[in-house]
Formats: sequence, structure tokens, C-alpha cells
Amino acid sequence: MNAARVAAVVPAAGRGERFGGNGPKALVALRGRPLVEYALAALGAASSVGAIVVAAPADALDRVEQAARRAAGAKITAVVPGGSDRQASVARGLAALPPAYDIVLVHDGARPLTPVPLIDAVAAAAAAYGAATAAVAVDETVKRGADGWVRSTVDRDGLYRIQTPQGFQRTVLDAAHREAERTGFRGTDDAALVERLGRPVRLVPGSPLNLKVTVPDDLQLAEALLRGEEPGPAGAPRVGLGFDAHRLVSGRPLILGGVAVPYSRGLDGHSDADVVAHAVMDALLGAAGCGDIGRLFPPDDPAYRGADSMRLLGRVRALLAEHGWRAAHVDVVVMAESPRLAPYTDAMRAAIAEALGLDRARINIKATTLEGMGALGRQEGIAAQAVATLEPAAGRPSERR
Repeated sequence: MNAARVAAVVPAAGRGERFGGNGPKALVALRGRPLVEYALAALGAASSVGAIVVAAPADALDRVEQAARRAAGAKITAVVPGGSDRQASVARGLAALPPAYDIVLVHDGARPLTPVPLIDAVAAAAAAYGAATAAVAVDETVKRGADGWVRSTVDRDGLYRIQTPQGFQRTVLDAAHREAERTGFRGTDDAALVERLGRPVRLVPGSPLNLKVTVPDDLQLAEALLRGEEPGPAGAPRVGLGFDAHRLVSGRPLILGGVAVPYSRGLDGHSDADVVAHAVMDALLGAAGCGDIGRLFPPDDPAYRGADSMRLLGRVRALLAEHGWRAAHVDVVVMAESPRLAPYTDAMRAAIAEALGLDRARINIKATTLEGMGALGRQEGIAAQAVATLEPAAGRPSERR
């Protein structure tokens, strides 16, 4: 599916009253991250999606935008104030979409476990049929009740629980919202609006894991499922180790952790020779089982001559997302006899945090000397060692590969 055609609208303007507070539901914490980040990370990792617009509470636009850009980076084209209900929020998001996109996905911001292949499948079905929705067949007995008593048993044959994403040709969704506005109709989802136009909606097999977080119990279930996603006993974390060293030479700038450090010499290498960034990349790739930077960015490839390692780190972040992972924490020790690096470590943390879409508190950088011992102690070069942990981005890694 061509990403130049597909955009997504994410309604995330609801309040979190049922979670014990009056703040935005999108910012309710799930494993230390805003809830909305998980759905946006899945959309950001989907190859079919080229742009994303988020409808957020008017009083939390900045905070939601920060979370959105951490999760999906440049794919976020706008964060707009939501409306009085979900339908109004989708309409506002739809109006803010760039005009070039002719397929629109609508996806709940409160679905933290959506598999990326499901997003791509709904996009493809929408392009083929005009309208599509993720759905799971009802496999339990369904009864109709009233006043606390069973009134009848409902035939479950042909019944489905509807999920998001839902996908539509843009002209179809535009027409459906215009008609709903004209008649005052309020639907529980966008497929209902399209159905009122007499348009068929294709069912795409959804996932039992694609739950919508509505009440605190849902949040606890989502957390338990996320804890169990990493391979290993009891959700053992993925951990990777990275190391890099380069020789100091004259005539080169000294770049460490994406920061230009004033010094008479710089590190020699094919790229910018940023040993801090290189160690971080190798740690992340190792944790994900994705090889190393030499394989990903070959030192004999002219395309990487003088390359900005922060840009390469962004590519590593995208690769992790394709495999269902994202960085959780990075710890680095830089080994250099000189120059003194302590004044620059905060700037390094900020640069790496931005490249990985993380809060700065999740990045730690320390600098030490070798007390004059060995080649590093003789100021012949600088080295760095990094440890990185990963956590699932959204959806099970096995489903996202």
C-alpha cells in the first residue's frame, strides 16, 4: 500500500474521569508512557501510513503533541483541538488532513496493542472496497437482558465486535460526515455513518489483543499484556550492549552524542565518528537482535561518508519500530582523558533523547578518564560503552514482523 495515499485521524480528546482524575484520557499513564503513544507508535511503524492527525483536548494540545511526536515523529502533520464528542473530533481531524491523501484511517487513541499488520490490512481493504473495519467474530453466547433478568438469547451467528482502525476512501468519509452533520445523526463509529449512505463496509479480521482502554480494569489488562510481550520468563526485558572507539586526529571536529565539543582534535572515521551514538546504536540493535551498525551502515559505503550519526540513530529507531520495539532506557559511559566532557553530557542526553523519541530522564551519560593508562589514557582516542533496554512499541513483536 502506497503511504503517499494513506493518512490517519486519531480521536484522542476524551477526558479520563473513569481513571480517577479529570485529565485527558490520552495522557493516562501506561507503563510510564501516555496511553496515546502506543496507538501512534503502531501507526508510525505501519508502512501504509504517510501522515497522522491527532484530535486532542484543547487544554492539552502541547502535551499530546509532545507524546505524538515521540511516538510517530515526522508522520505527525497536525494536532488539533477535538470536538464535543468522538464524531466531532474525527471531523476536525479530517478537515486538517493534507489534501494529497485519498485513503483515511480512523483509529482510537486508546488502543495500545494494535498489531501493525492489521493497520496495513485495513488500509488495503479501504483502497480496494471503499470502506473497511477491523472486526472480531462474537464467539460467546449473547443474551438480551432488562431489569437484571435475561429476556432472550441472541443468535450470535454473523455478529462481530467492531474495532479500529477503520478505513475509507476520503470522498466516502467526507460525504458520510457531511450527511451526519446535516441530519444531526450521532454514530458510535465512522462505519455507522458510512452505512447510512448505503455503502457496504468490508470486514477485516481484527485481533483479540486490540482492546480499547475504557475503564481502569482495561488499563490493568493492557499493562499485563505488555509485560508479557517480551520473550523470556515473566516478561524479561531485552538488553543490549554496545561499544565503539576511534582515534583522535587533527583537522576533524569532535562530535560526541550529537554535540560538537570544542577541542583541538576530532575522531577519525568514515562517518562523523560519534562514538557515543555508535555505541548506543549497537546496544539497541543488539537488544533487538538486528545485528550491528557495521552491517546496517557499512563503513565502505560512500552514502555514509561524513554521515550525521544522529540521523543514523533515527534510522535505528525506525528499524526497532518495524520489529515491534522501542528504546526504554539507555546508559552510556564515555572514556576520554581529555577534553573534560561533564559540561556537555546534558546536551548529549537531550540530542539522543530527541533522536529516539524519549524523555531525557530515560537517557544517562557519564564521562570518565583512564587515569593515564593505555591508549585512551595517552589521549590517542576516545571510546564509549552503552547498555540499552527495549520495550514493546505496540502490538506483539511476533505480530509486527
